[in-house]
Amino acid sequence: MSDDPETARQIAELANDDRPLLVLDVDEVVLEFISPFVAFIDTLGLELRTDSFRLRGNIFERATQTAVASERVSTLIADFFEVQADWQTAPQGAAEAIARLAESAEIVMLTAMPHRYRATRRALLDRLGFPYPLLTTEQPKGPAIRQLRGAVPRPVAFVDDIARNLLSARESVADAHLFHLMAHEELRALMPPLPEGVVETRNWPDAAPKIASALGL
Repeated sequence: MSDDPETARQIAELANDDRPLLVLDVDEVVLEFISPFVAFIDTLGLELRTDSFRLRGNIFERATQTAVASERVSTLIADFFEVQADWQTAPQGAAEAIARLAESAEIVMLTAMPHRYRATRRALLDRLGFPYPLLTTEQPKGPAIRQLRGAVPRPVAFVDDIARNLLSARESVADAHLFHLMAHEELRALMPPLPEGVVETRNWPDAAPKIASALGL
């Protein structure tokens, strides 16, 4: 069961499904995050410098050229989630590719964000053409993916842009097929090498056939 009781409750509400399971992260996978977040902080007189693969330490006050403290970065992300529907869009080809996969697989979206933003994100995803179940979690994703799989030994694939989330999935579901996808190309170029066994993909047209093959669709 998920380490997050609220996530476990959300999973328990889903209908039983024995099809191959595809679990999708949301930010940078189903929705663009970095580009709209950069546009959002620009309105506040801030800028992101892509000197390394991180947000904290790379956001600067434009007027003073001083780095923003980590605590304020957390506040900025929370503020962005409040208004995400005004800023976030889907990567090119995502809705169409996922819809084709949904013809033969169970699709579940698993986003690491405070539960209080779930309704806002749900409405945005529906508007952009992603009607699949949405789960929020404030804990590691692996246990939630294990609970989603259930007792049926069905194929599982998981797509995320953060290595630690992919490793969490591997720890909980050892035979899961793991895929890295990150919409923001500039930041992706700075990312450390992926863990062994994680399949790198560049966009949804590249990712979709690889996922379909892994799930036997």
